[in-house]
Amino acid sequence: MFEEAELLAVFRALSNPARRQMLVWLKDPMSFPGQEAGDAEIGVCVSDIQRRTGLGQSTTSQYLATLRQAGLVIATRRGKWTYYRRDEANIARLLDTLRDVF
Repeated sequence: MFEEAELLAVFRALSNPARRQMLVWLKDPMSFPGQEAGDAEIGVCVSDIQRRTGLGQSTTSQYLATLRQAGLVIATRRGKWTYYRRDEANIARLLDTLRDVF
């Protein structure tokens, strides 16, 4: 069950349409150009997400950091690149909490 502070972080993260869209896109990592079958395990590179959003690199990174801090995505570093994927277990826990609370 999510604590109140965790729920507030999630709601804050999801209050931004671009962050919500990123989370939706990450549901299907193979929809990003250049993704290969094994890539889904580590996620999608920030640069690929940034290209899709049309936002600047720093804004994209900041938005993804907000989603990570809210527990909605997981970041994985590979060399100089950072990859993001949805934290499906935590999203399921969030949905369970919302069902229980509301």
